[in-house]
Amino acid sequence: MHTQVFVDDPVKIGQNFAGKHIISIRQFDPQSLEILFHKTSTIKRCLQNGEQGEALAGKVITLLFFEPSSRTFSSFSAAIKRLGGQTIEYQNPMQTSSAIKGETLEDTVRVFEGYSDGIVMRHFEEGAPARAAKALSRIPIMNAGDGSGEHPTQALLDMFTLYEKFGRLDHLKGVIAGDLLYGRTVHSLLKGLSFYPGNTFYLLSPKELRLPRELFEEYTKARVTLVEIEKETDIPTDCQVWYWTRVQKERLADPSTYEVLKNRFIVTKKLLKEKGNADMIIMHPLPRVGEIDPAIDTDPRAYYLTHEVPNGMYVRMALLSLVFGK
Repeated sequence: MHTQVFVDDPVKIGQNFAGKHIISIRQFDPQSLEILFHKTSTIKRCLQNGEQGEALAGKVITLLFFEPSSRTFSSFSAAIKRLGGQTIEYQNPMQTSSAIKGETLEDTVRVFEGYSDGIVMRHFEEGAPARAAKALSRIPIMNAGDGSGEHPTQALLDMFTLYEKFGRLDHLKGVIAGDLLYGRTVHSLLKGLSFYPGNTFYLLSPKELRLPRELFEEYTKARVTLVEIEKETDIPTDCQVWYWTRVQKERLADPSTYEVLKNRFIVTKKLLKEKGNADMIIMHPLPRVGEIDPAIDTDPRAYYLTHEVPNGMYVRMALLSLVFGK
């Protein structure tokens, strides 16, 4: 049984991002998110006008990814370079670095502290970025996903996408479907939305992949109304957002379990016609492995490729400039 790992609460952002580790969505509040989203909108507008950023000119950021990634890794790399910075890019250290010789995580990040002005890290263990932060004395670190724990920058880009569409992050109604047990994007997104009043989300998942009980209780005690459902027929027709996720094969010990659970719920044209509405949007943190029919991609309500992907770079540019910038 999966148990959520809680690490020591990192320093709250408040209204000052400069030099702070970004470990958890729990560090944020509506005021800090307003600052971040304003910065994101400004950067997005500047890039679309052909302007280039210089906030990271002269800075070197290490991308240290212990777990496979394409979008998050590339998004951070592009964000740093578009801000005038440079990168040290290291993927799969467990296969190619001194980690295979037994070097500790703490020693690894201390080494890169000597080379760079900051670290962006993805790791397969929950709590690893927080451990790394304690080992660092001079530079900040950003969590780009830690096992089944959190994915704070994914939550930030998802929240920005919702904010752009609806002009608010309160009193939203939606469905979140798929792997809610191991889905770190879901964990962070629900926590972020719990900062705002009046949000209601229907949780559609197999019983085996329900949201961890401690998180369900935490978010329920906060400001989010959560309703667990097991069938597509239970989806309300007035949801503003459908947030679909994949079943994570890499988190399941038994491959046969994956075969049973994968693609239990699929977004199809038929389902959209029966349960959707004209004003809703469809989101997905990606990668997609069958849970959204590709025929949906051309639907104007499909935001996962057209909005979430570019917004990921813009939000990360804003966050990098606020934490590491001049």
